[in-house]
Amino acid sequence: MSGYPLPIRALIGELSRFPGIGEKTAARLAAHVLQSSTADMVRLAESILEVKEKIKICSTCFNLAERDQCDVCLDPSRDRSVICVVEDTETLVAVEESGGFAGTYHVLHGVLSPADGIGPEQLRLGDLARRVAAEGVGEVFVATSPSVQGETTALLIKRILEDTPVLVTRIALGVPLGGSLKYVDKMTMAKAIEFRRGV
Repeated sequence: MSGYPLPIRALIGELSRFPGIGEKTAARLAAHVLQSSTADMVRLAESILEVKEKIKICSTCFNLAERDQCDVCLDPSRDRSVICVVEDTETLVAVEESGGFAGTYHVLHGVLSPADGIGPEQLRLGDLARRVAAEGVGEVFVATSPSVQGETTALLIKRILEDTPVLVTRIALGVPLGGSLKYVDKMTMAKAIEFRRGV
């Protein structure tokens, strides 16, 4: 990187701070910036600033929003008796794009990870318990990743809500649609067998 002029080194340094962007990828992005028109880069800079200035956290479900509440919470057609708990907004978007869920959400912004300093207090679990009590929720559908942290988070949510009449469900795990059973790993196969259902 020492062969680059200082402004390009500074740009590479800033770009490499993004998750998953190493120094080489940052250098390619910096080259793209140089080759792009000034108008394109002004639009990019304005988009970044607009996101920082206008996007906030929904006061109800902690999704990203332009107003006090997100579009999902403002939608009167959503089933408010079901809350889908997700670890981040990217998961919320994936669930939404499936078209298979019509309830509301609760975004944790992480999963339990004591090694990373993430405990129950950082995950807005108290807010979830308050919503369940206040909104007459009948089901909390936990859609955290099937990792150790995701499973631990799901178990903690079940424990927090065990004295309430709410049904706590977990996203099904197993063989992907269109997948071949002979290529499925042992853990996925075990989960598919555990969560088998009637035909």
